[in-house]
Parts: sequence; structure tokens; C-alpha cells
Amino acid sequence: MDEARVENVEILIVGGGPVGLAASIELSRHEISSLLVEKHPDTSLFPKARLVSTRTMEILRSWGIQDEVERAGMPREDVLAVGVGTSLSAGDYLRKAAAIAEDAAQSPTYTYLCSQDVLEVILRRVAESAADVRFGTTMTDLRIDRDGVLATVVAGGVATRVRARYLIAADGGRSAIRERLGIAMEGPPPLGHMVSIMFDADFDFLPPGRRAALSFVRSTPGGAIEAVDNRRRWIMQTGYDPARGGSADDFTEEYCLAAVRSAIGIPGHPVDIVGVMPWLQQAAVAAEFAKNPVYLAGDAAHVATPQGGFGMNCGIQDAHNLAWKLAAVLRGEAGPRLLDTYAEERRPIAVRTVDESLVNAMITFKMMAGRLSMHEAIEQQAGRRGSEGLVLGFHYDSAAVVPDGTPEPMPADPYRTYVPTARPGHRAPHVWVSPGVSTLDLLGPAFTLLTAAGSGWAPAPGVKVVEIDSAEWAEAYGVGPEGAVLVRPDGHVGWRTRSGDHAGLEKALDVILARE
Repeated sequence: MDEARVENVEILIVGGGPVGLAASIELSRHEISSLLVEKHPDTSLFPKARLVSTRTMEILRSWGIQDEVERAGMPREDVLAVGVGTSLSAGDYLRKAAAIAEDAAQSPTYTYLCSQDVLEVILRRVAESAADVRFGTTMTDLRIDRDGVLATVVAGGVATRVRARYLIAADGGRSAIRERLGIAMEGPPPLGHMVSIMFDADFDFLPPGRRAALSFVRSTPGGAIEAVDNRRRWIMQTGYDPARGGSADDFTEEYCLAAVRSAIGIPGHPVDIVGVMPWLQQAAVAAEFAKNPVYLAGDAAHVATPQGGFGMNCGIQDAHNLAWKLAAVLRGEAGPRLLDTYAEERRPIAVRTVDESLVNAMITFKMMAGRLSMHEAIEQQAGRRGSEGLVLGFHYDSAAVVPDGTPEPMPADPYRTYVPTARPGHRAPHVWVSPGVSTLDLLGPAFTLLTAAGSGWAPAPGVKVVEIDSAEWAEAYGVGPEGAVLVRPDGHVGWRTRSGDHAGLEKALDVILARE
């Protein structure tokens, strides 16, 4: 194949799951050209994930699709509950609903349930509206040189060479790109060999007190029952032990029917098996997130247990963090050192997220082993459903943040409790500034300088100034009538001044953007 047939693009994305699609969407918002290739012919047919965190919903809101995702998902007030019992029908079954109002003041949106198979369709449509997205296309060769990457992609037996300055590897937990780069995964041995059984059944016989988004049952073989559409489509997650002769081949249709009916607690209940997917439960983080010009994102960089629903969300936020940095470097607005802050910022968050998912998994293991009573199990499971401290309270310490000397909030329970703060490195807090308009709606994809009305701040190159006439905002952001807060394109505060330090703005931009 001669050089004339090489396609040129700024970013090559490998992987068309939620993380790869999020990277494509966000790069397009920054007017950066990308090509996404996905080996499968279509989006996922299996709902591998369901929970969309508050922070991810905020990102979807910025893309204009929050309402669509809510319509496609499950009614939040009906399904954000957890249950435990010997089976769904057993007398010892206990259910506890989430307290929806608790996080209402923290965001213009909230945690939602929308299964991955449905979410991916929406994300794919948005990505395809602005970028080159090719499903049924496999990357078969990758070469790295001083100009970036030269890859070979194949679709329908036709090979094409693609030249890109950078590559985002969003190719999943068994990432071939990560292995090619020789990057190890760090974490405990696999926690279990799992199987997800998707099935169709009528649960209308269950009273409202036995309907939950997630139920853990000690049936035989036991596992978790998850709502997919909360009408007829459900998933049972269970497992097997190879050390005891178990195998994924054991999960025949007959075996799956028996397992599901045992979990329901009604022999002979009408059930149709829709699909079966084996998988490995892991909690691991890549030793490195990047080997320039290749950047790992999502499961290629970190694999969490499903307990807590953190994996997909953490990956989407990887893409959100990385895209603006790649864009700034490609446009010549930032020095290449800015790209080093991707790993500096995201890897510690991934480690914490994976660790918290492991804590959740241990609670489940104790419950399934009978080491917790049903009452102990429901209290611990329900207590870990609220995770806004982890989801909204994380912050970055890197060269792309200018500290202001203020201490970080130290809540007694940093997993559950989110303390709003505009301290540099933290997510910019949500404050309603007018009916239906949040401070978060004023941000991105450029840098945004939030300041009080009449403060006299002038726009700087690449920075839009937004004046806010709100005492509540000034208090939440910790600034006076002349102060200002510089928010990065990913919604995290980069710099804050309580006085009218106009000269400090340019210096802060130089630091954040790694400009020599």
C-alpha cells in the first residue's frame, strides 16, 4: 500500500464502547478530528453496565443528551434500591430504598440507571454526527514513531493505513494495545470467574417491597439479580470455581433456567434465557496510563469490580480529562508537558475507585458466604449505595492545577459525603444561578472565568468571562466581589483568586497549560 493511500487524522481511537465514544464526542467539541474504530459490527448487545453516576450525568448534560438518557433509562424513584434474601420470594428478603433527596442539592442532575446497551446507541449517534466512527473495523498493526502512530485498520477485508498524532486505547480490560506496550496491570489475583445470564421474565407478581434495581440472593448457585429495563429484562450474575471443576461450559440453557428460577424462588416460573456472557471479576490498575503517543482509558487502564457501578463512569471521566489536553497541545496552546498530567491526575483516582469497588465486593462475598445476617447485609449494601463523596469529591493534584494554599475538605466519610468546594483541583460546585441554569451549564469546552457581576475582569485569550450576580455563588466558590475562579474545560478548578489579581490569570494559564 503506497503512502498516497494513508488517511490522516489527529487522534485515532481504538474501541467503540462508552469510553471510546465519549472520547470521540469530547474531541469533536474541541474541534479535533478523530477516527474511532471498533472491531464489533455494532454496539453492545449485553448491558455490561447500568449505573450512570452523577458526574457522568453532568457530562451528558453538557453534551445535550441528559433528557434523552433519562427517557431511555429506568425511573430513578422506582429502582434505586437494593435487596438481599435467600431468593426474591423468600420470607427473609429485605429491601432498602435510596434516599433520593440527599444528593439533590449537589448537582443539576443525579445518579441514573440506563443500561449500557441502550446508552451506547445514544452515544454512537452523537459521536457519528461529528466524527468518523467505524464499527466492524479492526486495528491489525500499530507502529509508533516520532510523528505519532501509523496503524493498519481492516474492514470487510480491505486494509487502510491511518496516520495519527496520538492514539487513545479504549479497547477494554484485555487491551491488546496495553499488552503491546508492555504495561502491566497491578492488583490482586482475579476475584472470581463470573457469568452473566440475561433473561426475560415477568416479575409483576412481586410486590413493590420486593422490587429493586439490585438484589443479592443466597439461592443455588446464588448471585445478584439486576434490573435491565425493570419490566421484563433482567440479568443474573453468578459464578463458578475452576478449582472445583467448574467451567463456563456448565452454563447450558437448562442450568441457567434452574439457576434463575432458584434465585426467583418459584420452581417452573416462566423464564426465557436471552444470552450468557462469561467474564472475570478483577480489581486492577495499569502501572502506566500512557506511553507517548498512546494513552490508555477506561478498562484498558483500570478494571473495577461491578459492585458500585464505577467502571464505566471512571472511564468516561478519563476521556473527559484527556480530550481537552490533547486538543490544547494539538492547537499549540499548551506545551507537551500538559499531557503528562493525564496520568498524574487520573491514575490516583482510578486506584481509589478500584479500591472502593473491592470493598463493595468484599461485602457481597461475606453476604453470599453467610458471614452476615440478612439485616447486616442490607444495612451494609444500602450504606454503600451512596457514593457521592467518591463520585463528586475527588480532586486533582498536578502541574495543571495552581494551589491557593487552602486545605482540602476532610469529611468523616469521604466515600459517601461530598463537600462542595472551589479549591483548585476540585470539580466546580453546582449552584443555581437562574431558574434551570447551573454554574455547570456555564462551563466548557473553553476555559471559563467565573466572577461576580461588576468585578471588572476582561476576557483573556482562550478564556470566556462569566459574571454571576449571586451571593450564594460567591459563598460557595469562596470569593469576594473582586475575586475570580478559573475553571478548566473538564469542569475542574484550575486557579482561584479572592482579590482582583488580574496579572495572576495569565500566569495561571501558563502554569496549567505547561507553557515555557
